[in-house]
Amino acid sequence: MKTDLAVVNYGPEPYSVELLEIPVATIDDDQVLIEVQSVGVCGSDLHMWTAQQSWIVNYPVVLGHEFCGTICQVGKSVRGWQEGDRVVSETAAVIDPDSPLTRQGLYNLDPGRRGFGALVDGAMRRYVAVPARILHRMPEGMSFDDAALTEPSCVAYSAVVGNARIRPGDRVVVLGPGPIGILCAAIARLSGAEVALAGLERDRPRLQVGAYYGCEPLLVDDLKEWAFAEDGLGVDGVVDATGVSLALGTALDIVRPAGWISKVGWGPQPLNGSLDKLVQKNITLQGSFSHTWATWERVIKLIAGGQLDVTPIRGGVWPLVQWQMAFETMHSGDIVKAVLKPGETELTRTDAAHQTRPAAKPAEVHATRLPHLN
Repeated sequence: MKTDLAVVNYGPEPYSVELLEIPVATIDDDQVLIEVQSVGVCGSDLHMWTAQQSWIVNYPVVLGHEFCGTICQVGKSVRGWQEGDRVVSETAAVIDPDSPLTRQGLYNLDPGRRGFGALVDGAMRRYVAVPARILHRMPEGMSFDDAALTEPSCVAYSAVVGNARIRPGDRVVVLGPGPIGILCAAIARLSGAEVALAGLERDRPRLQVGAYYGCEPLLVDDLKEWAFAEDGLGVDGVVDATGVSLALGTALDIVRPAGWISKVGWGPQPLNGSLDKLVQKNITLQGSFSHTWATWERVIKLIAGGQLDVTPIRGGVWPLVQWQMAFETMHSGDIVKAVLKPGETELTRTDAAHQTRPAAKPAEVHATRLPHLN
């Protein structure tokens, strides 16, 4: 029996993750087998590693849902794809085709949806089986390492474009300088907004990445001063990309009457606050979860065409066998995003931590305190 090496979360206890030998994946008639070239490490992977996730996990499970690669086998009923095609994959491994939501094109919200890396074995391995329905072609010249960041870029695009109402000239605050928050800030800038990215003292390196995109980096004691500086009413919109429920209270404080909040960050803690300001200020509060096919097509064009530069997000590239170093480096906050290479046995390039990220444009980071923002 052929085997594969995979990063496996094998139990609910903290740090129950190991590099294990598993059988090589096999495909159904409607699937293709992808040889994984690059797979991004998501904050959710880190949460499962530390057993701090707030979602169901089907143990044991191979981690990884941000991936791309080359098709090496095609199922009997698959049409339009062939061996050698360079592809990037969505995350909805299993959906109910008869669900009313799926029929509306909202398969991301289908209650029966099962995603890679939590309920279905993911892509932190050499070969992964993927339904042909969620594949997207990689344009000529798009690198695998860039393509591996398509999925978090789609999450951010949905939160900022699909589920918010930014107009050129709006003033927007993004709470939380994690990968999703920084990408939300970058896409808000692409949409024509003036953007502040807010975090903690320990988030300084990530805030400087936001400065690369032209965002104002802030630590939160100065957040209200920036939010109310223009006319005293607050900002047009807030994107809550934190992992802390209390951050919603900050969003309610700084958004102007008739403004909006787009909440994309997960936070299992109790809110411990009143929602009266939501009513009093006539605020629109919108949740944002996942993405659909059309979002992927748009984001791939943005990345491949250079309008959305994901290079500053990628803080380092490691071979799969060094997954723990990648996880620890990303978890420390020293980098924004780690990428794993299942096909490499050792790091053969010079793009380890801090070396793939361009220097941030100079910007002052104001001193303050805030609940931890992921």
